[in-house]
Amino acid sequence: MAGPLLHIKDSYFFQVPKWCCHYNWHTLSDVPAYVRAEHSDVTNVDVFNQAMAGKVLIPQWFGTPRTLYQSGTGFCVSKFMVLELLVAIIMVVVFSRLASRARNGDRPRGSIWNLLEAILVYLRDEVIRPSIGEHDADRFVPLLWTLFFFILGCNLAGLVPWAGSPTASASVTLALALVTFLTGFIMGVSKLGLIGWVAHFVPHMDMSLPLKIVLWPFIFALEVLGTLIRHAVLGIRLLANMVAGHLVLLGILGLIAIAAAGSMGQWTTVTVIAVIGSVLLSCLELFVAFLQAYVFVFLSALFIGASIHKH
Repeated sequence: MAGPLLHIKDSYFFQVPKWCCHYNWHTLSDVPAYVRAEHSDVTNVDVFNQAMAGKVLIPQWFGTPRTLYQSGTGFCVSKFMVLELLVAIIMVVVFSRLASRARNGDRPRGSIWNLLEAILVYLRDEVIRPSIGEHDADRFVPLLWTLFFFILGCNLAGLVPWAGSPTASASVTLALALVTFLTGFIMGVSKLGLIGWVAHFVPHMDMSLPLKIVLWPFIFALEVLGTLIRHAVLGIRLLANMVAGHLVLLGILGLIAIAAAGSMGQWTTVTVIAVIGSVLLSCLELFVAFLQAYVFVFLSALFIGASIHKH
């Protein structure tokens, strides 16, 4: 949780404690261009060193950021990209080991293996199959499993100090929603054909042909627009829920800095209350991390099921 609170917009560098890392540029020419762009009014190298204290810039080999949180030219690597890659690597390592054990016929042993299998079986039997249908669901189980644990890992990264939640970025959540949309579109066209998939946006209507000709274009446009909006909201919902918790926690911890201007007794009281409140809110955020991953997969399964079946 502490990661995004330190500086939400600065996604192109890691944030670490000030005692861990400190820049010591000797001249202004040593300061990277995108750092100078962020502090264009600063002409003192000591001010740059102070501003960048506790921050580790990610080396950029294929691009040049415009500022500390905006990409410029080429391909720029952000903190969220690194965290997403780390989550993906952890998933590959963990589930490759579990898959090899299951392939060998070993019975589940250990709390982690049993926990993961319980989650996988629940998602398959209680979420994916009822939403998509017994006949087609198993084809989408691997994708939706992957989406669940990837989103969960990205959500939980926000609880790691100086890290941050990649799902607190609109580009990440909307990209995940795009995966759901493209899956439904490709598999829907594959099963129903392009004409059949387009036609399934218009429901059957018992009315005269002239009236159908008048109403069909409007209904078709509304259905297509509704489908696009549903998938956009799918990504925005995840983004809003992850950002909201960070902002509330930021407000609670910010009370400590505000109270510092008062008396020592007032500062102590506010600090104790704020720390206890932030701990309780962090526990709530742990629950929200699981809940939002579940909601995203549940809605994705519903959207995919609606896209591959005539209705």
